[in-house]
Amino acid sequence: MNHSGVKRASRRAVCFAHLMICGIVFSVSSGASGQKNFAERWNPTRVPPGVTFVGDKVCAECHEDKAASQSRSSMGMAMESIKDSKILTGHQKLAFRSGPYSYEITRKGDQSFYTVTDGKETISLPILFAFGQGKAGQTYVLQYDGAYYESLVSFYDEVKGLDFTIGAPRDVPASLLGAVGRRLSKSETLNCFGCHSTGAVSGSNLQLDKLTLGVKCEACHGPGGNHVAAGKAGEPNAKLIFNPARLGGDELTQDFCAACHRGAGEFATLKGMGVNNVRFQPYRIFNSKCYSDDRRVSCVACHNPHEPLNQDAAYYDSKCMACHAAGGNTARAAAKPNAQASAPACRVGTKNCASCHMPKVELSGAHFKFTDHYIRVVRPNEPYQN
Repeated sequence: MNHSGVKRASRRAVCFAHLMICGIVFSVSSGASGQKNFAERWNPTRVPPGVTFVGDKVCAECHEDKAASQSRSSMGMAMESIKDSKILTGHQKLAFRSGPYSYEITRKGDQSFYTVTDGKETISLPILFAFGQGKAGQTYVLQYDGAYYESLVSFYDEVKGLDFTIGAPRDVPASLLGAVGRRLSKSETLNCFGCHSTGAVSGSNLQLDKLTLGVKCEACHGPGGNHVAAGKAGEPNAKLIFNPARLGGDELTQDFCAACHRGAGEFATLKGMGVNNVRFQPYRIFNSKCYSDDRRVSCVACHNPHEPLNQDAAYYDSKCMACHAAGGNTARAAAKPNAQASAPACRVGTKNCASCHMPKVELSGAHFKFTDHYIRVVRPNEPYQN
């Protein structure tokens, strides 16, 4: 019997039950301000109606350094205004063609327009929001006849131009409206804005007038009204704000972070996506042996959500060695044994751990290599493990 497989399967079943419970549990005690206190449990994609955010500028009054660095992170820049989008302002005209359809994104003053034509009819719409900072790509949200649409084509930094949006069908669309993009359902619209902005969703309603671009402080920490009021009054306030660091293991990775980054709770759906699921880190890491065996392994074990993504491979080596004992074939490993380590170091060495055990995978048409968070021994020419 494959005991490790049984262990992971059992853990997955427990995790699913846990997700079902945690997705609906909130602390509802009220503070002095009368606002509900969500310090014990906050789900970033399930904002109850009536919640009021104080805004990241207020948070920065006490947490200036963290607020400043977080605003430069991928999450902090998960959505851009059309007026200030570096990609759209830097490209006055972008063009693409698919079958009979011609696409143009053109700049006019502070606006950008998304135009599709088949040579006979034309649909031209102002771009409402730019999703993503463009490191890999940037996708656009449009509105037509009262409904929101995800643009069929996106900008990709690698080619400095347009191509099909990741996950979109690459077949020639059957209609001009279909060529514009994918119509978003109400739930999809709420999820998109809920994961790329702050304050845009209240219960089951979209409130764009209260939207803050990008994922800011309160998107992850919950409403800060009670926390700020107590702090200004000189009263203890640490327990009046949600701190994701209090969560551990599956609760943090597969519940909290996966609310936007998608995880094991969507196992069947994501598995059916094939190699495309490499984009969803919580899902990929779930079957990693070290994730199953060591409760210290979580998203924040390697990534500081308050800072831009660290691109230095050596930085991640140190994260690996925090759990793996010294004893590999390098002098450095032998000289610096780690008392907290719970597993042997790699016999090959203790440098460039991620490049071997978390290889980058390039998606066809995505113009970007995604780091596979399924941590494992990767054999030469091994096919993608779904």
